[in-house]
Amino acid sequence: MTSRKSATSAFAAVTALFFGWGFVTSLVDPLVAAVKNIFSLTNVEAQLSAFAFFIAYGVVSLPAALLARRLRSTTSIILALGLMVAGCLSILFASNIAVYPVVLIGLFILASGVTILQVAANPLAAVLGPPERSHFRLTFSQAFNSLGTVLGPLLGASLLLDGIETAPGEVLDDAARANALAAIDTAFVGIALLIALIGLFIWLMRHRILAAAPPTGSSQSAADMIREAFASRWTLLGGGAIFLYVGAEVSIGTQMALFLHDASVWDVPLQRAGYFVSLYWLGAMVGRFIGSGLMISTPASRLLTIATAAAAVLCVTVFLLGGEIGGYAALSIGLFNSIMFPTIFTLTLERSTASKEVTSGFLCTAIVGGAFLPLLAGAISDAMSYERSFIIPALCYACLSGFAVLAARTRPNSHGSDGSRVTLSH
Repeated sequence: MTSRKSATSAFAAVTALFFGWGFVTSLVDPLVAAVKNIFSLTNVEAQLSAFAFFIAYGVVSLPAALLARRLRSTTSIILALGLMVAGCLSILFASNIAVYPVVLIGLFILASGVTILQVAANPLAAVLGPPERSHFRLTFSQAFNSLGTVLGPLLGASLLLDGIETAPGEVLDDAARANALAAIDTAFVGIALLIALIGLFIWLMRHRILAAAPPTGSSQSAADMIREAFASRWTLLGGGAIFLYVGAEVSIGTQMALFLHDASVWDVPLQRAGYFVSLYWLGAMVGRFIGSGLMISTPASRLLTIATAAAAVLCVTVFLLGGEIGGYAALSIGLFNSIMFPTIFTLTLERSTASKEVTSGFLCTAIVGGAFLPLLAGAISDAMSYERSFIIPALCYACLSGFAVLAARTRPNSHGSDGSRVTLSH
């Protein structure tokens, strides 16, 4: 009973981390719209904010996996939160000197902390309790991650998109630009304080987390981890699926405010369009709470097949119809995105022949899809229209449907390569 209580308390603490990085990550969406007008950027140049954030996953994930194997989980988490605070302070400095490239550096540092956090926390949430409930626990934690992603755009639209609307070809006047940069200060001071509070909570709960978490400790090198990851077919398949999913989600989310603001879609003020972005993430939150319940009785691969197919259809609807209907279709995609990341993650963990830490590190590396695919979507938006850019996520979701069908036809492993039990019935 004491062990179960400790695991439950540890799971609650880890779930708080999911909320924190969801809140931080979703602020990139309104930030892309804000910097586009503050610094007079094209869509591709504005998407460099997403690139700077998500490229950290490609650079930091494997080193983070090494840390997760060699250090205590709480040590890795506190280190990650410290990096996130440092990233916020860097962005504060960038906004005060009004230099966009320094904003990008700050976003990279912030995302590096988020990356370490994800590598440490995702498998931790999956193992803090009975094995047969791992899909439920990770999806439930991701639901609180979605709560953060709902609140983030609301704060971001309120602070970052106020008074920065410009007509095509116009630039902000000096006073409006100064106010917008000051709003960036306010937003990231608040984020730094939130991260510090979460860090304090984790520190107070450290003994319970350590008591409930599986033991760590490994002398495995980065080269060994890479070889182990590439030797597992399902680790590679899962990495490809995460690359496509995050790329699709970020391509939609970072352009959503600009898309709804566009005269050919809803033609609403930019700040109001920014508020609507929270509905995209609200759909993901609702879907994850519903999905966490459905996971108990319905095979995860079946739910993933349905969700990815529905998202692909909605993207095609935006591409073909656009206008008011396209706006509603785009916002609805969030509902079907809801279960994708945690389900891909746990389906891969179950089938991978690599260890949990190596698999988790590789999957988090694949989040780098959020850096590259939005640039491609932004280029299509510049060359044609926001509606046409939805062809990118449509293709991604179609491929993910194939991944889900393949997972349904493949039996999970009984044990990971490190001998620890990672598979469960679903």
